[in-house]
Amino acid sequence: MIPIRLPVVDPAAALAPHLDDVRAAVEGVLASGWFILGEQVIHLEREFSAACGAAYGVGVASGTDAVALALEGCTVGAGDAVLTVSHTAVATVAAIESTGATPVLVDIDSGSFTMSPVALESAIGSHDGSTLKAVVAVHLYGNPAPMAEIERVAEAHGLSVVEDAAQAHGASIDGRVVGSLGRVAAFSFYPTKNLGGIGDGGIVVTSDEGVQDRVRELRQYGWKERYISEVSGRNSRLDEVQAAVLRTLLPHLASSNEHRQAVARRYDEGLASAPVTTPAPAAPGSRHVYHQYVVRTPERDRLRAHLAGRGIGTAVLYPAPVHRQPAYRHLEPPQGLPITEKVCAEILSLPMGAHVSLEAADSVVDAVLAFDGG
Repeated sequence: MIPIRLPVVDPAAALAPHLDDVRAAVEGVLASGWFILGEQVIHLEREFSAACGAAYGVGVASGTDAVALALEGCTVGAGDAVLTVSHTAVATVAAIESTGATPVLVDIDSGSFTMSPVALESAIGSHDGSTLKAVVAVHLYGNPAPMAEIERVAEAHGLSVVEDAAQAHGASIDGRVVGSLGRVAAFSFYPTKNLGGIGDGGIVVTSDEGVQDRVRELRQYGWKERYISEVSGRNSRLDEVQAAVLRTLLPHLASSNEHRQAVARRYDEGLASAPVTTPAPAAPGSRHVYHQYVVRTPERDRLRAHLAGRGIGTAVLYPAPVHRQPAYRHLEPPQGLPITEKVCAEILSLPMGAHVSLEAADSVVDAVLAFDGG
């Protein structure tokens, strides 16, 4: 079997140009003797929230915890229901369930792969059961969800909007960066993200002071005063090493995203006549940051094998929508999720990230064009 020479992702490549600075940052933390929720976390919270155009940031242990704590910051809990999509990382739904709330799954738009506002309105109208409390809008693959439309629907029904921005660091709509578009937002710093650390980590950002106060309290046992739990909380603390690494990489996020966009343009141009459907253009005013470059074809598995035979790695994100996974089959809505299911059967992620030069992108294009598609 031909070895994969161009992997679909390569987190080490994103670190490579900054490795000396990253090492110095880590060594600074080691020398400080303070490893959890210290000065590095405080600075990252301020710097990252400012980059998002939000007033507050609260560093937490993972992107999953960030979604859960963002919801709990909006007082979501047992007896409530939260609307979101099934075409997402299972972490989104797992986070909702961890709050005690019930996930309600909504279909997506076939072009953007993000939540359909029409389907959202329909799901709200047909919901019968626990109290609807919030919407988690997922900015998938680096493409912002249609937040103005989602916000209008949510506001009409008194629902808080939480952004799951785990895959969209630096994306924007009409100049407003994701993280500032809903009531509160959750980001992941998993190593493969557009801004990734060297382990798990996440952050909640918001301009709602009450939300940030609750999240800050809940992330550490419900403490306001150390060792005194005012409410039941959890242990979800961001460590100093991750914060120091992320602070080192944050100033390079814009240029990293620009490289991703340049690779995406190369793919768009080269694959215009290929036997695949390339990603739909971003909505007017939206800035897509291409966490993933996702094509569609009914011959997905054959194309994937063809590319692997040429040393090109691919991924399927995600091979099964959440409601088709054994643990979550009970969440399938009566009307089904037909667009979600069709999309999931056809999607394929091509190599994307710092390790993909424009020349490498051309090689991927040539390989796809050589696929017969029949």
